Amino acid sequence: MDNPLFDWDNANIAQIAEHDVALEEAEEVILGDPLEARVDSEEGDEERWSYLGATNRGRILRVLITMRGERIRVVTAFEPERRYKLLYLEMKAGRQ
Repeated sequence: MDNPLFDWDNANIAQIAEHDVALEEAEEVILGDPLEARVDSEEGDEERWSYLGATNRGRILRVLITMRGERIRVVTAFEPERRYKLLYLEMKAGRQ
């Protein structure tokens, strides 16, 4: 909650906690080298981006974000289905 790049409040912290994800983990994914999964504009006019990435401890997560001004707002974060984890690992291996 101390990182000024991110927009955290009780609502989005509670949302990711429902998926057993800590805010630090979501930040690690976004600040790491995630793969962009897709852009989604279903919620009104607000663009949302979905990323697959790994935490510092190697946990693979899917993190959905939007921008609030210059700050990154994590909408939700969760462990993806196994097929997405495998895709992430394959894509990462191909980048090296």
